[in-house]
This record gives sequence, C-alpha cells and structure tokens, in this order.
Amino acid sequence: MTTEPGATLVLGAGVVGLSTALYLQRSGSRVTVLDPLPPAGGTSYGNAGLISKDTAIPIAMPGMLGKVPGWLLDSEGPLRVSPEYFFRALPWLLRWIDAGRMINVNRISDAMRALHRDALTCWRELLGDDHFADLIRTQGQIRIWEGEGVGSKIEMELCARHGIEVKQLDRKALLELYPDIAPSVTRGMLLPGNACTINPGRLVRTLGELLLAAGGRIVAQRAHKIVPRGHGGDFLVMTNQASRSAQRIVVATGAWSKELLEPLGIRVPLETERGYHAMLPSPNIRLPIPISVKNRGFGMSSMEEGMRVSGTVEIGGLKAPPNERRAQVLVDHAKRLFPTLTAGEPNYWMGHRPSTPDSLPILGPSAVPGLFLAFGHGHFGMTGGPPSGRLVAQLVNGVAPTIDPAPYSWRRFA
Repeated sequence: MTTEPGATLVLGAGVVGLSTALYLQRSGSRVTVLDPLPPAGGTSYGNAGLISKDTAIPIAMPGMLGKVPGWLLDSEGPLRVSPEYFFRALPWLLRWIDAGRMINVNRISDAMRALHRDALTCWRELLGDDHFADLIRTQGQIRIWEGEGVGSKIEMELCARHGIEVKQLDRKALLELYPDIAPSVTRGMLLPGNACTINPGRLVRTLGELLLAAGGRIVAQRAHKIVPRGHGGDFLVMTNQASRSAQRIVVATGAWSKELLEPLGIRVPLETERGYHAMLPSPNIRLPIPISVKNRGFGMSSMEEGMRVSGTVEIGGLKAPPNERRAQVLVDHAKRLFPTLTAGEPNYWMGHRPSTPDSLPILGPSAVPGLFLAFGHGHFGMTGGPPSGRLVAQLVNGVAPTIDPAPYSWRRFA
C-alpha cells in the first residue's frame, strides 16, 4: 500500500480534476492525481472547445419540453434517448423537465453566471500569459438558429439580467465572417465576451505538465473504491493496481463519479449525455469565430487539427457502444450549413458528458469529512472547470471561497 499522509488524492485527470489539483499544489498541498488515462483522455479531449464565460443559459428552459417529441422522432435531431435505457433515465429526465420551469431558471442562471464569469481569469491564472496566448482565442462565439428567430425572449432577458453583451448580426454581417454560409441563415448573435481553445486536448495536457512542474504527481491507476477509515478524513483508495491512503480526496471522475459515491451512501442525479464529434482534416473553409447552431444542437470550430463539428445529446448510459451514425450526421449538418465545405476523411469520437438535471456542477464537501466533490459540468466543462477547481481548492484548504458554494452542493438534490 502506498501511504501519503497529509496528501490529497484527486481522482480524475480531466479539466476539472487537473484545475483543482494545480490550484491545490500551488497553495502548498501535496497532490497526486489518479486516472487510468493520461490527461485529456476522456471528455476533456473531444469537446467543442468553447469557453463561455458569458453564458448563463441552462440547458433545460421553458418551452423545451414541447420540442422533445419532435427531436426524438427526428433521426438527425439533437436529442436521442435509447429505448432500452429510457426507464433507467426517466427519473433524471423528470428532474430535467422540472429544472426548466421558469421558477427555477433564474436561480440556476444566477449560479451559472457566478461560476462562469471568472473562467478566463482562472484559465490565465493556471496557464500563465504565454500558454494562454498560445491556446485560447478571445474573439467571441456566434450563435444561429436556422429558420428561427435569434434568441428567445427568456434568453435575452437572462443576458440583460447579468449584464452580458450581445450583438445582433444580420445576413450582411454574417457573410463578412462566413462567406460560404447557407442562404437559409439570415441572422445571428455574437457574444463577444466568450472564447475558445484551438486544441482542447493540448490545453488540458498543458495543465498536467504544469502540475508536474509544480511538484504534483499523475499516476495511471483507476480508483475502484473509496474506503473511509475512522474520523478526520483518513481514506483508503483501492485501485486496479494498489491501495493508497490519503487525508483528503477530491472526486472529479466525471460521468463515473456516481458509481464511486453510491457505496458511501452519497446519491446524486448524474447522467451521461453522450456527445459526438467529427474532426474534418484539411478543410477548405476556416471559421474566424466558432459557430453554434442552436436548433440542431451542434457547433463548428476551426482547430489546429482541422474543423471540429461537435454536439448532439444521446441518453444511453455508460456501457452502450458508440453509435457512429450520430457522428456522421454532424458532417451532414456541417455541409448543409456550408454547402461548399470539403475536407479529408473524418475522424469520429464519442464521449460522456457528466450532467446534472439543473446544468450546475456538484462542488464542495460531501457527507464524509475530507471527501470533496467536483463533477457534473455537462456541456460547460471547459468553462466551469478552472473556476470550479479554484472553488474546491479553497474549500479543501478551509479558506474563504471566492463565490458562494451553496448552489453547487450535492445536498440540493437530497
């Protein structure tokens, strides 16, 4: 058994786990990160790369329930629920519907804004100016709705509530940015305060390298079980290779966090929203600003390795094999939006978004002293990961948190 008295074990080497670990290591803790995969081996690798500090719109919104049947009947729609998994997912789906009631939306939006608004500040703190300039672009993000109005009344009200700058774009303005965009797109919306990364995988790998440079460790092991021993935060962690002991543990294992916590009596409504991407190498089009097509639930972004087309939601659990058609549909969407688009053979990917019904992550202390939670970021991991890491590190260290942690407590679901 490896004994690490006074140390902190962070379980998970994604963007959330590594952000937490780096903040802790720099504050004077001795940190070891456990993950069977190297940094950015999971969802932190394959996401859309959006850093949306000026996004405070929950996924579940009023009026969305009425659209769900149409989405489910559309084989190319943005949402699919696997029939064999439906009844297992039903309790989560009912909570998701409830979170979209207007009585809940403002509260959720306020908590999203509090967490997200410092995302770029935290990224700069973690990376330093040189890595930040190399990996992150701050030119904003553009949203469009094919054949629909641009932004709902509720979304505009939420932006105004939080003082978020929004610029409406007409067809002429869109053509200046995207000369090849389809004629069906006539209006868009620019959020100039948002950003993106040119390579999510390299960005998260850089966090890992900075952690090692600061004296932290990353060990290629999978945590199978957390065993509290006595009082005061002493733990045994059984892995696929050894047993480890530590004084404090941070669970940042994304969609797999629920499985680790249930034996401890900590039950959270965490579901995996399976997402896909298609990476198109050597495209003939380069997008100056990432674009999100809201009515189809996908986005496009020019990255170092080509054009990444990503999105869709598939509720099907952790164990079902990928459905490659969901990734192939993204290529169809991209070519519908940009009819002249050509590229090399696509590379397809599927990952597990760790999602709560209310679009807010689960952060902070658990019911077990010394055990802290940092997961559940859903569609907003690259945005919420660094500020979540800062908040959890503050709570682990017992210092005054930068923001109120209460909205992110696991107890909101108890």
